[in-house]
Amino acid sequence: MEFYYQQALNTLKKLIAIPSLSKEEDKTADLIFNYLQSNGFSPERNGNNVWVQSLISDKLPTVLLNSHHDTVKPSSSWTFDPFIPTEKDGKLYGLGSNDAGASVVSQMMAFFELSKQPNRPYNLIYSATAEEEITGLGGVISILPYLGKIDLAIVGEPTQMQMAIAEKGLMVLDCKVMGKTGHAARDEGLNPIYLAMEDIEWFQTFQFPKKSEILGKVKTSVTMINAGYQHNVVPDICSYVVDVRTNEQYTNEQSLELIISHMKHSEVTPRSLRHNSSFIPLNHPLVKRGLGLGLTYYGSPTTSDQAVMRLTSMKIGPGDSARSHTANEYIELDEIKKGISTYIELLNDLVLS
Repeated sequence: MEFYYQQALNTLKKLIAIPSLSKEEDKTADLIFNYLQSNGFSPERNGNNVWVQSLISDKLPTVLLNSHHDTVKPSSSWTFDPFIPTEKDGKLYGLGSNDAGASVVSQMMAFFELSKQPNRPYNLIYSATAEEEITGLGGVISILPYLGKIDLAIVGEPTQMQMAIAEKGLMVLDCKVMGKTGHAARDEGLNPIYLAMEDIEWFQTFQFPKKSEILGKVKTSVTMINAGYQHNVVPDICSYVVDVRTNEQYTNEQSLELIISHMKHSEVTPRSLRHNSSFIPLNHPLVKRGLGLGLTYYGSPTTSDQAVMRLTSMKIGPGDSARSHTANEYIELDEIKKGISTYIELLNDLVLS
C-alpha cells in the first residue's frame, strides 16, 4: 500500500502543478493518459476525458470508478501559490488537491490493484473526466455511450470517505410574469410585481408531498427578482429566478410539471433538466460492504457527476467537501492513504446480485 500511496502523491503533485480549469484540462488529460500508458494499460480518450478498462466477461456486471480532474478558478485569497504543490504539516496544499485530485489518484491506484484480480466478479472501468465543475456537455456524459452498460458507478468526491448514498438534484427556473404599463399616479396598468408575489408566496409555502428520509424535502428558493425601470411607471414585466433542490422521490421533469400546474401568472422555463437527484438503496451490496467496514452514510446537498449519469451510483472519496472551492485548499496525506485502501476494500470481490 505504501507503494501506491507514493505513486498517488507524486501524481497528485503533478496534477496540481498543471492548471486545469473547466474546458482547459487538456494538459492534465495528457498526464493521466500517459501515466496509465506507462503502467502497461491501454487508455482511451475523448476530448479531455480519459478512461481505461479491465474487462473479464460480457456476462459480468460493470463497475465504473469516476472522478474529475478539472478545477474552479483560484480566488485571490490564496496565501500559497495554487499551482505549486506545497507539503506542510501532514497536508498537501494546491488547487484541486481536495476537489477532486485526491479522488482521481486514489481511484487510479485502486484500479491498478483490482485489475490484477483474474477472477474479479465484475468488469472494471476507471475514468478521469472533464467539466464537472460546470456540468459541461464535454464531461462524463459525453463518454458514457463509449463505456457500455454500467451497473454501478463510484463517483470520487470529497466525502471524508463516508458514503453519500443520495444526492439532491438541481433545477434553476427562469420565471416571467407579464403585466401592462401605466402611470403609477393613476389607477392604470396591470402590475406584474403584484402578480408575481402570488406565485412567489406559493414557492415560499408549498410543501412537496413526497419527502425523503435521507434528503428531506424538496427545497425551492426564490433567489433573484427584477422589474421596472422608472419610479412612476407601472412595469409590464417582472422576472425572477427559483433555485430548486429535488430529492430522489421526484425527477426534475416531475417537479417541473407540479410547479407549472400551480402557477397562476408565471411562465416558467427551466435552464436545464439534467441535474437529477440520485439514490442507492441501503440493501445494495456496495452499501452493505461499506457498513461492514464501519463507514457511515448520509444524503449530500451538493451535486456531482452523479446528477447526469442517471444510473446506480454512490459518491465517496478522500477529503472534505467544506474545503472545496476555498483558498488554500488542501488534502491531508493520511486521507490519500485511506482513500486508496477503502476503495480497494469496498470493491474487493464485491458481488453485485
